[in-house]
Amino acid sequence: MTLRLLDKADREILKLPRPVKGAIYDFQHKFKTNPDSAGLRLKQLQGHDKLYSARINDEYRALLLRLADDDWLIVSVKHRKDVYAHLDRLTYSVNRVTGGIEYVDLQVVQEEVLSPPAPQTATPSLPAEPLHPAEPAAAQPLFEKWSEQQLTDLGVAPSLIPVVAALTTEDQLLGLVEYAPQLTGEVLLALYDGKAYDDVLEQVTAPVAAPEPVDTEDFRAAVARPATIVTTTDDALREALEGEDFGRWKVFLHPPQAKLVTRDYSGPARVGGGPGTGTGTGTGKTIVALHRVKHLVEQLPAGRTKPVLLTTYNKNLAADLRSRLLALGGEPLLSRVEISHVDQLALRTVREAEPGNRKRIIDEAQAVREWRSLLDELGEDGWDAEFLNDEWTQVILGQAVTSRTDYFRARRAGRGRTVSRSERAEIWQLAERFTQRLDRLEVQTWDQIAERAAQLETERARRIQAIDRQREEAGGLDNIHMADGSGGWLRYRYRHIVVDEAQDLRPAHWKMLRAMTAPDRNDLFLVGDTHQRIYKNQVTLGSLGINIRGRSSKLSLSYRTTRQILRSALNVLGQETYADLDGSTETLAGYRSVLSGAVPDLHRLNDWEDEREAIAALIESWGDVPHEQIAIAVPTNDMAREVAYTLREHGVMALEIGPDGPRGDSGVHIGTMFRFKGLEYQRMIIAGVTDGLVPRASVQQRRTTDPARYRTEMQRARSLLFVAATRARDSLDVFWHGEPSPFLEELIKVRPPVAA
Repeated sequence: MTLRLLDKADREILKLPRPVKGAIYDFQHKFKTNPDSAGLRLKQLQGHDKLYSARINDEYRALLLRLADDDWLIVSVKHRKDVYAHLDRLTYSVNRVTGGIEYVDLQVVQEEVLSPPAPQTATPSLPAEPLHPAEPAAAQPLFEKWSEQQLTDLGVAPSLIPVVAALTTEDQLLGLVEYAPQLTGEVLLALYDGKAYDDVLEQVTAPVAAPEPVDTEDFRAAVARPATIVTTTDDALREALEGEDFGRWKVFLHPPQAKLVTRDYSGPARVGGGPGTGTGTGTGKTIVALHRVKHLVEQLPAGRTKPVLLTTYNKNLAADLRSRLLALGGEPLLSRVEISHVDQLALRTVREAEPGNRKRIIDEAQAVREWRSLLDELGEDGWDAEFLNDEWTQVILGQAVTSRTDYFRARRAGRGRTVSRSERAEIWQLAERFTQRLDRLEVQTWDQIAERAAQLETERARRIQAIDRQREEAGGLDNIHMADGSGGWLRYRYRHIVVDEAQDLRPAHWKMLRAMTAPDRNDLFLVGDTHQRIYKNQVTLGSLGINIRGRSSKLSLSYRTTRQILRSALNVLGQETYADLDGSTETLAGYRSVLSGAVPDLHRLNDWEDEREAIAALIESWGDVPHEQIAIAVPTNDMAREVAYTLREHGVMALEIGPDGPRGDSGVHIGTMFRFKGLEYQRMIIAGVTDGLVPRASVQQRRTTDPARYRTEMQRARSLLFVAATRARDSLDVFWHGEPSPFLEELIKVRPPVAA
């Protein structure tokens, strides 16, 4: 006996009292054991050939579709008094576009979405004859410009077409979205947002359309399609009933995500999209990456090795990926996957090949300080330390330049400032002195480690390829497959590599990863969003041997951020154009949310101290909101410490987020905007969004001295604020003192700030 749970029913169940959820869990055990048990009272509902009811407990009933003799689908859970009153208003069908099963309670839609206000009782003092005031203009239907056929072709549920035709307000539309099948809601929201019909057809409907003709009478085939989002196992049902976001989306994946997870790719593939696209907590693309790892592991032959690598740029996120993957598939899944943040992977590779290399590692800020010290010692005042550090990391190290002649030939695309041949000669001489300085201090940078790891892995890949050619020439004899220095067979380190937050990796990282797996089907799977690129690493994958042309997909539906917050965040990005990972332009066209909430609040204060006091008062006004679900992002570490101090003065626990995550277990999370990559919170506060802080004053100074670098730095600053804003689920509050950041200009036009 198979008993499935439709995802719409799951959302309905999450609103029920905990004892009822427990009863549902017990019910599914009893039903699968013996659906004809007298205690379940299974019976066919009058007027329906497939719809049945069964007893969960004294108060609640399950509504089930009978797909076959031994295959049932729970489509709703209702109080018993609501089951039999409007049986003719319960509709279920197979969508002719997606081929998925859709269930709609038209009575609930009518009552919750379209019910008119109760008529007022006549007042005795009114005159006997009506005054006949001028009739108000009739409200304009929201979707009158689209025909019934057009809406049906887009995938709108036919039973809801009359309801759609009656919608006149955004509140009604958002109410319908809550009860409508998912595709119906997405199509209507996209049309309401002003998307062209053909764009909606291409961006919303086409990705979930069934590849074959749909038999709308075949419910058994329909339940097997990705468009019917269901769960069947006891464990999966328990996860869904727990009500936690990640627990729920370990079970349910939206059809576009499910297709990407299970697709067989002929080579490297990439999935893009805005923040929160897909499903689950954290970023939705991360959920897709985790499910992709699980799918790849399930295709592996039995063994004890770890042929799948899951990596990302952010150390905190790497730790989070490990815990999520463990929750998704347990130890058996974790035992076949190597999980590492990419810098740690590079460091391990270098130390494995060079065990004597124990140089201390310095970060970028320390490297810039060393550049300044070098320039001071040499009496050089014509060069900027940050410019030289970027030139060294992005051009010299990034292109593995090893000689002055090669540097003269090196491409400097995207570097902005042009340099003459004589200037290149000066830069090369300074770069040589800088590397000598680092050697003398016995330190190295992460960029050096990444480049060295890329060289080592590239050489290893060349040796493997040479051995493979020898084997082919020798007729495939295994004894030609020579051993490496450790006595083991020389082979690629991984069969599959999955990369989260791909936009943040350095060129050297990509060269290393490309060499770590054989060019083959499903070798590399990348997820990321270049609008969230907050580091300096810009790459074109094709130039690094990773060709994703024809294998790129984009997710466009946010399940985390409300429409109101999303609009505000997109305004922060302005009209900037963003390069994707393969030399083309990336846009968030079609990016949308099905969630609705409050418009973000803007707060203008007199000074930084007033900001901190206002933030403390706001958090106190939120009452029972768990402090761990509140976050405050600020421009600098000093500001983070000052906000934490003010909150503690008000009796509010505060946790600063460091390189390894929050420093404690309970309290409001506070950190720089960089620290919030990959995280999410119920309520988000962004403070200190003041001109000169966001972006930094040093960026503005480059407007005339280095226009190209100015544009790049401004884009990164916009992306950083965009990332911070889209960490919010329910509410977003933005604070500043003095002059607001220029990035807030459009927001202030729409939402005047609350004055001090």
